[in-house]
Amino acid sequence: MADDIRFTLHNTQDTYDDALRAEAAIEPEEVVSGPVRKETQIIAIYGKGGIGKSFTLANLSCMMAEQGKRVLLIGCDPKSDTTSLLFGGKACPTIIETSSKKKLAGEEVTIGDVCFKRNGVFAMELGGPEVGRGCGGRGIIHGFELLEKLGFHDWDFDYVLLDFLGDVVCGGFGLPIARDMCQKVIVVGSNDLQSLYVANNVCSAVEYFRKMGGNVGVAGMVINRDDGTGEAAAFANAVGIPVLATIPANEDIRRKSANYQIVGTASSPWGALFSELAENIGTSVPNRPAPLVQDGLLSLFSSKDTGGDIILEPATFADMCGVELVEKRSLEVIYEEL
Repeated sequence: MADDIRFTLHNTQDTYDDALRAEAAIEPEEVVSGPVRKETQIIAIYGKGGIGKSFTLANLSCMMAEQGKRVLLIGCDPKSDTTSLLFGGKACPTIIETSSKKKLAGEEVTIGDVCFKRNGVFAMELGGPEVGRGCGGRGIIHGFELLEKLGFHDWDFDYVLLDFLGDVVCGGFGLPIARDMCQKVIVVGSNDLQSLYVANNVCSAVEYFRKMGGNVGVAGMVINRDDGTGEAAAFANAVGIPVLATIPANEDIRRKSANYQIVGTASSPWGALFSELAENIGTSVPNRPAPLVQDGLLSLFSSKDTGGDIILEPATFADMCGVELVEKRSLEVIYEEL
């Protein structure tokens, strides 16, 4: 019996060795040669929720398309609102939702199911899980896996713009930075502490992955709803990134954005602003930022606005119990050293 087992194991090992030799004998495929295609600029835009990323991107993409560029806009926010301005408020089917429905029906997702066009811009939304039913970051990863199946790496665009939520720091939302899926990052911020806190976190993520061997850099910052107080510009200068555009806090822009009107066109009074932004983004280079520590970020603002004058008072055990404690003598026997 033992001899039979040894014979079987010996034959199994021989079969395994033969398979390895056969695999090693396969000649590698020839290196692909041919004309070099133009390089697509893949740019990830990050910022605090509600800071105006979708507004900026919708108008920027329309301006780029008007200038003859081929542009793909991908919303990577679970709210799925990146394309709402582009499509006049109409929600387009998300990749995750469509994928789930198609899977139940035993069908494959096609590009026409998830990608739509307007004003020369191609746009789609990754989407996210229903509230309480999944991880938004994992949904982003699943969405990009599906894009790869649809031939993402073979598509021919001048620009691919990725709209990412910056408040969330889990792996899925950091995907473009962590996996070198984009060449550069743009942060959108304003003259308020919370949006600059998010922008600083993004810079920290870029710097972390640069130390790990990554290549993504920060191309610059777009200051939205600028009221002239200067904190956002001071932040950009402090971390070492350029300001690509400054969009003023203007009632005309606010009203038109609320009514789903595009202002990033040559026929608009704001066309020149977005034309300059498109030019600056196209020529910008990925910088290695120098993120600020918390005190450095707070120093951009007046101490009376950020609590910089507050002194932290340590709590005591009595505070935590809510009563005045009476010290009790210990019953432990302590022996003096001889």
